[in-house]
Amino acid sequence: MLASKLRRCFSTEAATSALHTLFASVAAHEMSADDAMAQWRHVEYDALEAFAKIDGQRAARTGFPEVVYAEGKTSLQVASILLAMQKSTDVVMATRVSAAMAADVLAEPGLEVPASLFDSSLLQCIRALNDVAQIVCVLCAGTSDLPVAEEAAVTLELAGLDVRRIYDVGVAGLHRLLRHRRAVEDGDVIIVVAGMDGALPGVVGGLTTKPIVAVPTSVGYGAAFAGLAPLLTMLNACSPGVGVVNIDNGFGAAVLAHRIVAAHPKTPST
Repeated sequence: MLASKLRRCFSTEAATSALHTLFASVAAHEMSADDAMAQWRHVEYDALEAFAKIDGQRAARTGFPEVVYAEGKTSLQVASILLAMQKSTDVVMATRVSAAMAADVLAEPGLEVPASLFDSSLLQCIRALNDVAQIVCVLCAGTSDLPVAEEAAVTLELAGLDVRRIYDVGVAGLHRLLRHRRAVEDGDVIIVVAGMDGALPGVVGGLTTKPIVAVPTSVGYGAAFAGLAPLLTMLNACSPGVGVVNIDNGFGAAVLAHRIVAAHPKTPST
């Protein structure tokens, strides 16, 4: 089942199974303790030439698997890492991939990663989801903020969550946000992405009981200081219950939202 595959990737089941197999082999005298330790170290990470160590147990430790940050890496390095990752997991993803790099990476033989490309940018391998209980709303102030919002939204879908996108609802046209108020309230967590003055998270915080993860973006004119102005606005939000991540960090916002909903699981409604 697709849902079970996703749960396996975002839980400790894979690590527990591997560890149980090693313990059973040692108990049956099929393997020495030293050999078992050597194998477990290999399970912990997979060394890839001289430039990467694939952290196969990150999901077991943190609840979220390793994702490739492509900026600063070569196309060959990104492709090699993704190829190694897809051997051991159902889900692989890279963020901040340029269009040119995406073309190079996707041309690599054996790589099964359908592209989902915004200017953020993203490469991801994702399956269709079955019924999912938790809902995360991703609000975006303006169209220019879309790449950061999509980075958050796609990451959440990768984690198997039900994502509700509500875009272009900035405070310059507050009536647009109010029309979606009921949909916003359906979210278990709300991610709010905004540049310029960064006022949207504080406004949303005054309309809902749900936790809010605010993401400032680098969108704006000179005095926005590449995202510093909205960051300070969000940190000083009058509405309580607003947490803030780094500038343009849609991925970090998604992981935080995932941790919040994972701590309070719900059963899908019938």
